[in-house]
Amino acid sequence: MVIIGISGGTGAGKTTLVNYFAEILGKDQTLIISQDRYYKHLPELSFEERCLINFDHPDALDFDLLLSHVLQLQEGKSIQSPLYSFEQHLRKDEIEVLHPKKYILIEGILVFAHAPLLNLFNHKVYIEADINNRIKRRMERDLKTRGRTKEEVTVRFQNTLQDMHKKFISPHMNSADIIIINNDLKFAKNQIQEWIETLIK
Repeated sequence: MVIIGISGGTGAGKTTLVNYFAEILGKDQTLIISQDRYYKHLPELSFEERCLINFDHPDALDFDLLLSHVLQLQEGKSIQSPLYSFEQHLRKDEIEVLHPKKYILIEGILVFAHAPLLNLFNHKVYIEADINNRIKRRMERDLKTRGRTKEEVTVRFQNTLQDMHKKFISPHMNSADIIIINNDLKFAKNQIQEWIETLIK
């Protein structure tokens, strides 16, 4: 089993490129796990209080559960992975059973920020993009899939995201085995293909 950690700033294009990783490695032998499944479940807070949570800070994540699930997969065991609702800021009632595969891709903005998890990765990939591209992609995603308004996304980016990026995300770029520049999708995919070819020789 090969565990690959994939990090990078919000809007860097991680989801698109992680799916491309799986395409090259073989979707039938690749499992993708997003950190977004593992935000803490805080039903004791009101919806208004949950809306104030800083989801770009490591404290928002249940790293203990994520770490235990990765260890179980390493042992060849299946896991019951949570699903998260960004509209309600709560875990959903249903879970998804995920089975171990040859390649495990763990992706998210903060997956390098937790040392015990970082130490489990056989390889580490950091995806970088300029800030204008990241803002645009974050805006498109949050409007489409997370029920947020343009104003909410803009305010969050200006007041929270950049500060969190500087504190908890970009400093870990140095941990990466390779940095993929994703300002141009074709160029980024070429970088990934070349790297994977050396990886699986």
